[in-house]
Amino acid sequence: MRGVGPEKRALIVADGDVPGRAVLDAAWPGWNREIVLIVAADGGWEKALSLGLRPDLLVGDADSLSEARFAELAAEGVPIERSPAAKDESDTELALLAAIRRGATHVTVLGALGGMRFDHALANVGLLELPHADAAAAELLDGSTRVRLIRAPAADGGAAGCLLDGREGDLVSLLPLSVPALGVTTDGLLYPLRDETLPAGPARGLSNVRVSARASVTLRHGHLLVVETRVDQPE
Repeated sequence: MRGVGPEKRALIVADGDVPGRAVLDAAWPGWNREIVLIVAADGGWEKALSLGLRPDLLVGDADSLSEARFAELAAEGVPIERSPAAKDESDTELALLAAIRRGATHVTVLGALGGMRFDHALANVGLLELPHADAAAAELLDGSTRVRLIRAPAADGGAAGCLLDGREGDLVSLLPLSVPALGVTTDGLLYPLRDETLPAGPARGLSNVRVSARASVTLRHGHLLVVETRVDQPE
C-alpha cells in the first residue's frame, strides 16, 4: 500500500460511468496528483484498471464484481473489506468511509455520476455531507462535471469557501442544501453575489459563468453545493 503523505489524498473508483484518462486529464488537469490511496468500490476495480490504476483496497459485496474475481484478488494478497449484500450503505459509501479511516483528508470519487441510476447519482451527491469537516473534503468527478460541497462553520463570524479556478466560459452552479445559504460572495463569475442569501428551492444560483481563470466563492452560514460544468468550446 502507498505511504500516506501529508495531504493524504485518496481516489475512489466506483462502478458507474468512468471516463477515460485522456478525458479526465483534459477536463480536470491534476485530478490524480499526489494520490496516496486508491480504493475500488466493487466493480470499480475493473474501471480503475482501465485507467491504468491498481487499487490498494477493494471494498464491496460482489454484486458487480464476480465472486471468482474477488477470490482471485484475495489470492493475490489484495486487501479486501467484504460486506454483506443486505446492508444500509452503498459500496461507494463504504469506500469513502474506508478512505477516511485510513487518514484521507481529500477524496476524489470517479464513477459516481451519470449512468441509468439517477437515484445512485443523488445518493452519491449526498455522500458529500458524510465526511466531518475535520476529516475529509470530497469531490465527485466525471468527464464534464465536478461536484463539491462547502460547509460554513457553525460558529458565528466564520466563513468557508473554495477556489473555482478553470476555463473562462464554463458554468458554475451554486445550490443550497435544505436551508438557505447565507452570506454568499463570489469572485470571477459573470453574475456576482455580494454577501447575499440563496434560499433552498429557487434556482437563482444555477448556471453562472466563469469569466476569469481565477474565481472563488465563500459563504458564512449553511451548506452550498458547487457544481462546475465544462462547456465545449471551439479551439
